[in-house]
Amino acid sequence: MSGNTITSTAAEATRTAPGAASRRTSLALSGAVRELDLRRGEFELAVQLGYVRTVPGETGGRRVTRAELDRVRGEEDFPDSLRKRVEVMGTRDGAALMGVSPARFTRFARLGLIVPVKWYLNRYQAVVWLYLAEELRQFATGEANAPLLAGRTPQGLRDQLDGGLDLRPRNWRGRHLGFRLRETDDLWAKAAVVASHLDPAQVEETVRDPYERAELYRLRPTQAVPGSPDSPAARIAARITTADDDDEIGWLRADLAQAVVEARRYRPAPGAPSAQPAGPPGGVSARQEPPMRADPTSSRGMFGWLRRGSS
Repeated sequence: MSGNTITSTAAEATRTAPGAASRRTSLALSGAVRELDLRRGEFELAVQLGYVRTVPGETGGRRVTRAELDRVRGEEDFPDSLRKRVEVMGTRDGAALMGVSPARFTRFARLGLIVPVKWYLNRYQAVVWLYLAEELRQFATGEANAPLLAGRTPQGLRDQLDGGLDLRPRNWRGRHLGFRLRETDDLWAKAAVVASHLDPAQVEETVRDPYERAELYRLRPTQAVPGSPDSPAARIAARITTADDDDEIGWLRADLAQAVVEARRYRPAPGAPSAQPAGPPGGVSARQEPPMRADPTSSRGMFGWLRRGSS
């Protein structure tokens, strides 16, 4: 009698809590941080770089399966090996690691030879760029880079620097775009990621339907910056996160147009009619589809674009 009662109670609990099994086999991100013995920033970077894989949660957000936690914990020399892969450095420490002066290190970064992975504002409202230590080691030990590390900067590169070239914001945007696109499987959310790096006026010119723009703005990821929207910090963040040259803007607008076409096929934006008239040239509509472009998150697409910016 008691065995039947226990079985019945367990079955009833499963019926009343359909997500219980999923919660038992996966953890919220905060729980995964503790399980992997990482700092929050280390964990976030490990997810962005693909070292820790996440899955969509039943009620939104992302989770980490216990199988994935076991896989990561089973790696050799865990957690030190994972911490080494997500270690970041600023200019001074990065220059010391590479055996160059901070000024030379900054020149490398401005030329796009090394790509920042994060940034923040210090108490003086100055931008502090952070780089993956592992990538700096690879650059420093690369045979082809030896002349840059010890010799005089080539004249062509010096001319670009004298002209004010600084690819750090653009390269960070390209890298961040790839991170964000991998965080979601929702096609409208992917389109919103692309739109987040464009000025609102450019989004309006590219996406003519107001309902679709509203969906993009609703799903638009935000950069956490202290202070009010009109604060100096917010203005600096806007300059870093928003595309600012014609080549990059054109790339993003074409990708946004294609992303909206694909998202519309998946599902219409809330409130939008199922079929829309063609908009003016340069906009995207149900009857006007831009040509396919290379995936900006692939190494050949996005980072090829970034390298072209340093040529």
